[in-house]
Amino acid sequence: MGVITDIVIVVAAALLIGVYVSWRAGRIDRLHARVEMARAALDVTLLRRSSVALELATSGLLDPATSLLLAAAVHGTRSDGTDGGARPRDLAESDLTRALRAAFGQPDFRSSLSGKEGADELLGEVEATAHQVFLARKFYNDMVAVTRDARRRPLARVLRLSGNAQAPEFFEMDDSLIADKAGASLGL
Repeated sequence: MGVITDIVIVVAAALLIGVYVSWRAGRIDRLHARVEMARAALDVTLLRRSSVALELATSGLLDPATSLLLAAAVHGTRSDGTDGGARPRDLAESDLTRALRAAFGQPDFRSSLSGKEGADELLGEVEATAHQVFLARKFYNDMVAVTRDARRRPLARVLRLSGNAQAPEFFEMDDSLIADKAGASLGL
């Protein structure tokens, strides 16, 4: 009876270990899928911000130099890298943030646009999309951190539970807040 009990214990332990390893591998796989979804959401948010910034640049509300600066920054974010001279996406997005910050940081920027048709709505939309970029980037980077942590666990490394999947990379860009004359924070 002792041999049968030992066999049952060994089989039960092997089964529990197998279930646990399978669960860990599935968790890492699900985390990778969540990172991909978060990256897609970040890409959509960045595209929306560049679209709104381009709309502001072509609206006629800004002076020609600011419009040109903003339009050039938007163009840099939409380059796909096939022209050979494209900058990495994070740097291009940071350039757009700086261009928006320069536009919004001009003296009397808001007061010069007050009364112009559609100005308040467009500026509000730019601010809202900038805040959405901040949130989407934070969520994406949080998911990357959790996924990288799960991949670094000893069991995951030893048994290669991540398979051939590349480790996700953080998306770092300048999305710092600025303050307008009234002291309110803008998500730019």
